[in-house]
Amino acid sequence: MSEIMAIANQKGGVGKTTTTINLSAALAEQGKKVLIIDMDPQGNTSSGLGIDKDELETTVYQLMIGDNSFDECVQKDVFENLDVLAANVNLAGIEIETMDMEDRNYILRDIISEVEDKYDFIIIDCPPSLGLLNTNALTAADSILIPVQCEYYALEGVTQLLITIRLVQRTSNRNLKIEGILLTMFDIRTRLSVEVSQDVRQTFGKLVYQNSIPRNVKLSEAPSRGMSIFEYDPKSTGAKAYAGLTEEVLKRNSREA
Repeated sequence: MSEIMAIANQKGGVGKTTTTINLSAALAEQGKKVLIIDMDPQGNTSSGLGIDKDELETTVYQLMIGDNSFDECVQKDVFENLDVLAANVNLAGIEIETMDMEDRNYILRDIISEVEDKYDFIIIDCPPSLGLLNTNALTAADSILIPVQCEYYALEGVTQLLITIRLVQRTSNRNLKIEGILLTMFDIRTRLSVEVSQDVRQTFGKLVYQNSIPRNVKLSEAPSRGMSIFEYDPKSTGAKAYAGLTEEVLKRNSREA
């Protein structure tokens, strides 16, 4: 049975895509079979993995509207042990295309149920907004990882997301839990980063990962090369941070198994 994890925050620019790519790549390097599902019409996770999203004829969109099968849509072995359901701008039309579908909040859950036995981890990159795509992701997920940027109003975005999580728990996925909260773009040299880190840890306690993700130029550069940080610069502070996060994720999941 796979662990299905949504990476979400209703604020943009908090490191969802960077975390999706690098956590998934690290899990794959550990020998875990991983599927990434890009649920953001911007398709940044797809392009950050070196996929030419605009040239794809079959993506998660075609799969969700029933035009193509999973095997026709999935990008196999993008990295070793890592498959991808890519996305592009077509996914923005999903609200209209599924308007007459019954149980349209469960489309992704039903898709995953057919293939989850093939994977150890299924990682879903969510768009930075409310709507059908986010609802599908949270309805399908076992858990949610929340990246929080170390900046003013960081907790505001988390508070909004917690309201959404409670709504999903009441209506479509009562077993959804918070996997963890990840501090991103942390700069120990600035008072703001330190204060936000302290506030988040004080508020959420053990839910917050011990590892935080630093501001790191290499982390920003890697997606433009279509690489994870482990390919682009495995000795960087960003690579070390995501390796540490991956160990925490694996330990938490082994305790719950």
